[in-house]
Amino acid sequence: MVDGVPDTATALLDAAHAEVLAHGIRRTTASDIARRAGVSRQTLYRYWPDAQSVFAALVTRELVRALPGAAPRAASLAALVTLLVDTADEVRRMPLVERLRETDPELFARYILERIGTSQRAIHDELRRRIADGQSDGFVRSGDPSAIAAMVLLIAQSAVQSAPLVAEWLSGDHWREELGHAFGGYLATDRS
Repeated sequence: MVDGVPDTATALLDAAHAEVLAHGIRRTTASDIARRAGVSRQTLYRYWPDAQSVFAALVTRELVRALPGAAPRAASLAALVTLLVDTADEVRRMPLVERLRETDPELFARYILERIGTSQRAIHDELRRRIADGQSDGFVRSGDPSAIAAMVLLIAQSAVQSAPLVAEWLSGDHWREELGHAFGGYLATDRS
């Protein structure tokens, strides 16, 4: 087992990752994933009902892995902003995110315009917890931590997904700097 996931499921997600990087979601089938994992399609179906469910699990796994869950509690607004920017930048540079942006942009649109996914809920929970900690320590402004976390999620999601659109104005380092200003200004207390 790896992180509580059976080895076969991990092998299938790893195979799906490799297939999506190579071919994109539209051109990857359940048979492709099973073949790459060295198992039968029937074995894949014991874990997921179809290829789309495998892709959803894969995206969730990769995004949740980027969360700084084990990182220590931020001691200042600057430390929290750095943690948020580092995490957003890691997601922005993920090969899987880059590949999906290139080959399957409708997947991004679905999660921006139509529904909240498992990974977004996990990200929101992590943000809410860290914002509540910052409020308790006095360096994050007052307000409902869940609502503030939702707005931080929207800011980060937009910045990550639309980064290539503004690359001519915001290189990687400038992107990080401006995202830090956005987070810092939004989260700061009146005394910050």
